[in-house]
Amino acid sequence: MSIYDHSVQALGGGDADLHDHEGKVALVVNVASKCGLTPQYEGLERLQRTYGDRGFTVLGFPCNQFLGQEPGSSEEIATFCSTTYGVTFPMFEKIDVNGDDRDPLYAELTQVADADGVSGDIRWNFEKFLVAPGGEVVARFSPQTEPEAAEVTAAIEAHLPA
Repeated sequence: MSIYDHSVQALGGGDADLHDHEGKVALVVNVASKCGLTPQYEGLERLQRTYGDRGFTVLGFPCNQFLGQEPGSSEEIATFCSTTYGVTFPMFEKIDVNGDDRDPLYAELTQVADADGVSGDIRWNFEKFLVAPGGEVVARFSPQTEPEAAEVTAAIEAHLPA
């Protein structure tokens, strides 16, 4: 199964189709509005603006599993993201990334290890997965890795469509 085959809901409701992003490099991130790492939205948006017209997108999945740091409704999340950080990349409905109710997308993503060999449960908000245009998960980055860190941008650039 490709990561694009998982069903997801757009932020604010309604079905969304991850196949819309097939053929692009995607950075899948579990996000939160009230986290010490929330300013990473700025870097994520800069990546979107830098690489978006070259076959790249950020895909944001709000999650409230880490100390309740994403308590808002879909409307509150959307307003916060657009007014505070000018987010233009696709955002989806709040999901669980760990535990018994883990979204199937994250059940697949969490099988991939990061550069230190860490796989399994998401450690915190803003853990990042890089997906190549064909749907293969090619990298995992810890929550503390800034979106514009050299290893992230190098991985993005290495997988951009020709």
